[in-house]
Amino acid sequence: MPARSTKTPERFSLDRLATPIGIALLVTDAEGALRALDWDDYEHRMHELLRLHYGAVDLVDQSAPTEMKTTLSAYFEGDLGQLSRVAWRTAGTPFQQKVWSALAQIPVGATMSYGALAAKIGMPKAIRAVGHANGSNPISVVLPCHRLIGADGSLVKYGGGLERKRWLLRHEGVEI
Repeated sequence: MPARSTKTPERFSLDRLATPIGIALLVTDAEGALRALDWDDYEHRMHELLRLHYGAVDLVDQSAPTEMKTTLSAYFEGDLGQLSRVAWRTAGTPFQQKVWSALAQIPVGATMSYGALAAKIGMPKAIRAVGHANGSNPISVVLPCHRLIGADGSLVKYGGGLERKRWLLRHEGVEI
């Protein structure tokens, strides 16, 4: 009989934050780092990403750190430089980590194509892999996957829906 995993589930806190584009779900760890940010109408997808990245997860309703909520609220109210102040931590493959770290370097008000991001991380032919990693990003907004666009400038794929992507980009001053 195969051995059964006895790994203790990861325990994270779940909180909610009202934003102009819906209720954001904030998943934090015991140290107060953001592990996931998604939207309440995409909660199932968030749970799936958490499972893929961490295995079994135990989510308990508990407030996120006040400073994190204040910082995120300030961003949504127009203080666009606030996102870099949010402490975050991710699990994922080394490649995903590389893509997500590169996302965090795209400046507010700028966009980048999937191909340009692939080139930036030194893997210019990995455009599809970059797209896949971007789609597996558990920390929406803070790791700004909304800033990735098609090579032709089109809005393509956003886990929170294209209307949210459009709003986020306009909020950051991007002409669409």
